[in-house]
Amino acid sequence: MSIPAAPTEIRTRFAPSPTGFLHVGGARTALFSYFYARAKGGKFILRIEDTDLERNKPEFEKEILESMKWLGMKWDEGPFYQTQRFDRYRELALRMLEEGTAYKCYCTAAELDEQRKRAEAAGKKPKYDGTWRPLPGKTLPPPPAGAPFVIRVKAPLEGEVVVNDAILGRVAFPAAELDDFILARSSGAPTYNFTVVVDDIDMRISHVVRAQEHLNNTPKQIIIMQALGWTPPIYAHVPLVLASDKSKLSKRHGAVAVTNYREEGYLEAAMVNYLARLGWAHGDQEIFSMEELCRVFDLGGCGNSGAVFDRAKLDWYNAHYIKACTQDEIIRRVKDLYAVDFSPLLSHSSGQRLLAALTERAVHLKDFVTGAQWYLHENPAQDAAAVETVLKPAKKELLRALSAKLEATGDADWKADKLGALVKQVATENGAKMPELGKPVRVLLTGGLNGPDLGLIAEVLGKARTLARLARLP
Repeated sequence: MSIPAAPTEIRTRFAPSPTGFLHVGGARTALFSYFYARAKGGKFILRIEDTDLERNKPEFEKEILESMKWLGMKWDEGPFYQTQRFDRYRELALRMLEEGTAYKCYCTAAELDEQRKRAEAAGKKPKYDGTWRPLPGKTLPPPPAGAPFVIRVKAPLEGEVVVNDAILGRVAFPAAELDDFILARSSGAPTYNFTVVVDDIDMRISHVVRAQEHLNNTPKQIIIMQALGWTPPIYAHVPLVLASDKSKLSKRHGAVAVTNYREEGYLEAAMVNYLARLGWAHGDQEIFSMEELCRVFDLGGCGNSGAVFDRAKLDWYNAHYIKACTQDEIIRRVKDLYAVDFSPLLSHSSGQRLLAALTERAVHLKDFVTGAQWYLHENPAQDAAAVETVLKPAKKELLRALSAKLEATGDADWKADKLGALVKQVATENGAKMPELGKPVRVLLTGGLNGPDLGLIAEVLGKARTLARLARLP
């Protein structure tokens, strides 16, 4: 098979390994690659780098694809699997041997370990010493009969390998720091850097958008591409996503599966918008739809330093997008995620107002469930701290006075504004401050100290349920 022609269109790729879940850093990289392809009228290719047979798991691949779909990414080609391409890697490794850009190395593990020790003792960076590299005037030892060998590339011996990065600018790697790295192991299995290069060649990738942690692999990949006679793609290394203390993001800081955020009640639009702004800017604009990002995204807007993952900012985006949802959409999403049905609320105006009040306060979709558990359950759980600090010292005569007033309230007057005014009236008539009555009433009706207006709570519960709950004072 010949080397494909260099790409004539923008072609980006995302190449996850199914050895773990897709976390926010990987998701951001995928989105940047996707946005760029769409903004430039190009193609987005999905490749699964599944050569680590011991660590690959089907559930990881399923979660990665599910996360990408949830975030709205639609790949144009793929997914392609590296395990289905071993013949192609072998073909090109043999070609490089024939053309003299690679060679066989018979060094044993013990010999390589001895090389490493000598380099360390001399205060040098450990690297292969070129024992089996053919050079003019050099006589190589005879290959051991039947001995296993690896295939190594002929790296440049002088000068430097330059990466003209679309985000980081010019990055030079002195040849003295590089060595003749391995292309194929003694088992015949190709190495990571070799498979990546062959795939990028065959898939005609024009732009490689990936995390900055891959930068040190880039000179190796450029060496292989040049040895194969192909012009390297344009590289764009996105700076890492960092924790608040500027360390590498870990599970403790938020590097969990993207699907975890969905289950917590984050909207895909909020996640996409937040990740887009995590290290990228388009003027001072904060709010972007997926459609707009696929129109205006450009690598020039990417910063060249690490971006700190800020859960509070993500929450701000999520609250914004929740407020933009229709009530029907909120009901559908909550039902799909948590199997809780709020649709009866839409049948009456007080229910619609309650849903609006919950929407105004919600940060996550799960807040609708926790914030309305008093509506969903006849005996809502009571916050232990609120029971100790509010209910136990509550003035029972105040609550009895309120219950008597509520008992005498007719159906026509069972409205939020009138019920709220009635609570204030009872407090005033009994010489009490509003919190002395309002707080215990709220705990009895909802189980906690948070929630919408007391009058609205009572209206939604109805007269019988409200009086029954007020009678539960310990």
